[in-house]
Amino acid sequence: NVLPFWERHAIDRECGGFFSYLDADGSVFHTDKAIWIQGRYTWLNALLYNQIENRPCWRRNAVHGIDFLSKYGFDTDGRMFFETLRNGMPLRKRRYVFSETFASIAYSEAGRALKDDRMLARGHEIFRTLVDYYRHPEKLPSKTVPGSRPAKSHAMTMIMIATAQQMRKTGSETLCNEMIEHCIHEVFNHFFQPQVGALLETVAPDGSMIDTPDGRCVNPGHALETAWFILEEARQSRRPDLIDPALRIIDGSLRLGWDEMYGGVYYFVDVEGKPCIQYEHDMKLWWPHTEAIYATLLAWRMTGDARWRKWFERLHEYAFDHFPDHVLGEWFKYLHRDGSVSHRLKGNGWAGPFHLPRMLIYGWQLLDEILNSTDSIADQLQR
Repeated sequence: NVLPFWERHAIDRECGGFFSYLDADGSVFHTDKAIWIQGRYTWLNALLYNQIENRPCWRRNAVHGIDFLSKYGFDTDGRMFFETLRNGMPLRKRRYVFSETFASIAYSEAGRALKDDRMLARGHEIFRTLVDYYRHPEKLPSKTVPGSRPAKSHAMTMIMIATAQQMRKTGSETLCNEMIEHCIHEVFNHFFQPQVGALLETVAPDGSMIDTPDGRCVNPGHALETAWFILEEARQSRRPDLIDPALRIIDGSLRLGWDEMYGGVYYFVDVEGKPCIQYEHDMKLWWPHTEAIYATLLAWRMTGDARWRKWFERLHEYAFDHFPDHVLGEWFKYLHRDGSVSHRLKGNGWAGPFHLPRMLIYGWQLLDEILNSTDSIADQLQR
C-alpha cells in the first residue's frame, strides 16, 4: 500500500512534478515542491521500471519528474534550487548540494529506462559538479564564520558514497570509484571514533572530536545508512576488508540508539550521555528505522551471524507495529518516544517516497537471496 498511495496522490497533472505535503488520507495540504523529493521520486519510478517490471505508469512518472526538474530545478549558475512554488517558480536555494545528489541519480536511472544517452550524460554532468563542490567546499557559503570553529559534516560524505554507487551503473566508473574510496576512508578515519565506538555527525577537519553538543552528536539513522552503503560496496567491489569496520558502525549505532524502555531508535543521542540540544532527539522517525532494518538484514546476509538476524527481527517488529497506517495506507512518519503518533501526515518537504520504498524493495530482494543461498557473502568473498 506504499507505492499506490503516492501514485494516487502525489502526481501534479496540472503544473508538473510531485506533491509531497500529504495528509493521512493523501490530501494535499501544501503545494510547494522540494526539489530533492522530485529527484528521489523520479529515481524511484525509473528504478522500479528498470529492476522490477516495465510498467508504463512507472516510465511515465519518471518522465514526468525529469520534465519538472529540467524546466524548474536549475538556477542560472548551474546549481539547483531546494524548493519551488507549485508552478515551479523558485522559492528557496540552500548552500547544500543535496538537490543535486538526487537529480544526478534521477537523470541516470531515467536515462536507462528511456534509453536516452543525453539524459544519461546530463546525470553525469550533474555528478561531476557535485564532485567539484565536495572537493572544494570553499565554493559554497560557510555555515559558520570562517576560522571560528572549523568543522565538517558527515552527511555529504555519506550521501556521496550512495550517489557514486548509483552513478557507476551508467558510467564514470573511475571517478565513482575514486569518490567511494575517498569517502569510505573519511568515514573510517575521521567520522568513526573507535575510542567511543560511534560515528559522529560533525568533527574537526582533521577528524578529531569537538567538545560541543554538535561535536558529540550521533544520528543513529545516518550512521546505519552509511554502514549499509559500505557493506554494499564490500559485495559490489568484492572487498571483504570493509565488512568488519562497517559492522562496528552498526553495533555502536544500535548500542547508543536503541531505546531500551520503549523500543525503537532515537533520532539523536549524545555520545557522552550529556543533554541533546535537539528538541526532537527522543522522537522515533520512520527513516532511521527503515535504514536500521536494511542495515541489519544486510549484515546478516553478509555474515550469516544470527545476532544480526535477531536485530533485524527486533527492528522489523517495532517498525511494523508502530508506523504503518493500516486503514489509509503508507506509514506515519513521526512518533513520540512512547511510540504514539505525533503527526498524522504521510509526507512533507523532508518525507517523501524514498527511504521506505527503497527498504521494501531492497529488503525483499535480499530476503530472496537469503532464501536461495546456503552461505554468506563473506564466505563467498573469502573463496
